[in-house]
Amino acid sequence: MTYDVDVIRRDFPILERNVHGKPLVYLDNAATTQKPRSVIDRLVHYYEHENANIHRGLHTLAEEATAAYEASRLKVGEFINAEHPGQEIIFTRNTTESINLVANAWGRKNLKPGDEIVFSAMEHHSNLIPWQLIALATGARLRFIELDESGHLRRDDALAKIGERTKIVAITQMSNVLGTINPVKELAQLAHRAGAVVLVDGAQSVPHMPVDVRDIDCDFLAFSAHKMLGPTGVGVLYGKRDLLEVMDPFLGGGEMIKRVTFESSTYADLPHKFEAGTPNIADVIAFAPAIDYLQALGMDAVREHERDLTQYAIDALERVEGVTVYGPKDATERGGAVTFNYGDLHPHDLSQVLDAEGVAIRAGHHCAQPLMRELGVVATARASFYVYNRTDEVDALIDALGAADRIFGNASTARAAAR
Repeated sequence: MTYDVDVIRRDFPILERNVHGKPLVYLDNAATTQKPRSVIDRLVHYYEHENANIHRGLHTLAEEATAAYEASRLKVGEFINAEHPGQEIIFTRNTTESINLVANAWGRKNLKPGDEIVFSAMEHHSNLIPWQLIALATGARLRFIELDESGHLRRDDALAKIGERTKIVAITQMSNVLGTINPVKELAQLAHRAGAVVLVDGAQSVPHMPVDVRDIDCDFLAFSAHKMLGPTGVGVLYGKRDLLEVMDPFLGGGEMIKRVTFESSTYADLPHKFEAGTPNIADVIAFAPAIDYLQALGMDAVREHERDLTQYAIDALERVEGVTVYGPKDATERGGAVTFNYGDLHPHDLSQVLDAEGVAIRAGHHCAQPLMRELGVVATARASFYVYNRTDEVDALIDALGAADRIFGNASTARAAAR
């Protein structure tokens, strides 16, 4: 089950540009993906033909914009197999805001001193800092599931950490650093047996593999449009309807109310209780064709293409003297974010040299500083792949590493090899 990548690439205008006189090789997809023409055109169409505020006006433009916005909500819900897509999909600005919504609207109401919040040691800051803040406010305690040497969660430690004091397990489905795919369905079963709820950070998983919230049986799932061909500024929070109904609002203001007096207010029904003020209407509407595009490819095909390309990249990188690749080496156990270091070169220096060769990667701590310390490094370089990437672009990355080696006089790789 594959597709023709060369045909796919014609749908992405930005892939035709040059950088520093060389063809763009875009390998920073874990940060944000490029957009197909259908998404760009839908955004323009809204502003040229439908621009109006939603849910309030009775004129034609308002009704058309509202219908398109709500159709996008239903499409998102169906994409992840939500049972009640019209009520269980909340639009936010990004994955970070989605997790903050749960931390504040669920956490403040349900956590108390002595309760435990369980994470993995590979969490993105977006799934750590909101819970640190809530723990400070409620007296709850943070606990972390440890990793083994290959970058997988230690199952024995998960069994030890998830227990009667656990109130929520907040876990990434796919690491943005190690690429590791975590067994979130099994973790959800452990959490539910302990009476806890489960939040899955799906920022790196939903764009790259089939994700079914009813099969996982997660209570919450957070992800972003911009990492899956859609516009920036659109986040998604899926929540089970029963949980969302008893949660307090996250933000107060227009749209999220039924009745307001000087003394008190009653809140709107789901999902509007959590969508205060004018939302990002245009970009939510333009998210729909991004989902259409992925569904036309088939998420199984997306996963297969990325798995093969990731394995090709790992094998190629490991043949380069001085390169250290982090995370599982078997692409069936991981996604397409491949982090590595090249001898003693700082990843920022490496990224600048690669950019001069037309190759775009990410360098830094990837918003995962605790994990960097676990790995014993300050930062890493990261190449990450998506539906339009090819093996020849991996070859371009390897060639660009050669350019870095020439610029820095082989010193870095020689020192690394001597260790």
